[in-house]
Amino acid sequence: MNTWAEIHQWRKEQRNALLKSRVNTGIALRREWNQKIEIQVRDLLTQLHVHTVGFYWPFKGEFDSRPLVSELVIAGITAALPVVVHPKMPLEFRRWTPDSEMEAGVYGIPIPRERNIVTPDLVLAPMVAFDSAGYRLGYGGGYYDRTLASLSPRPFAIGIAYELSRLETIHPQVHDIPLDVVITETAARRIHRQQ
Repeated sequence: MNTWAEIHQWRKEQRNALLKSRVNTGIALRREWNQKIEIQVRDLLTQLHVHTVGFYWPFKGEFDSRPLVSELVIAGITAALPVVVHPKMPLEFRRWTPDSEMEAGVYGIPIPRERNIVTPDLVLAPMVAFDSAGYRLGYGGGYYDRTLASLSPRPFAIGIAYELSRLETIHPQVHDIPLDVVITETAARRIHRQQ
């Protein structure tokens, strides 16, 4: 693949196939994988000094971090959900608690109704696919890349996916931002990014 148009088409095909594969694994297997992922995320979070965690509402068979994040909130950590405010712009993170009043956001994904904006120092990022260099393939909107690029200091970014989502490469482009860690049901892989 030599052109962005070819890579874009390939990414679209990979995204569709991997989303279908993820959903088709079934709830029971994903539940088993999720338990293993939660252990990995919990272990990593105990090593980091985190004050505000940005996380995501599960969508199309993604790992559900809400139970763990609810525990973090009880322990005094601030949690926030991403909100698409404008197309092709960075996300804003709105403070969330298990009691937050929610409304439908983009794609019908719930978001906090109250616009209490916070800046996360750690972000749990959903992924449709990932590669060994720590690049993620999302849903195609580029929101997480724009958001990570716009925040200073950049939050520690943890991508969460299943092993079935691993690709040799996502063919990263200039705008793609690598993650710090990729967590799956089998491992937590640290990525060495350039400062």
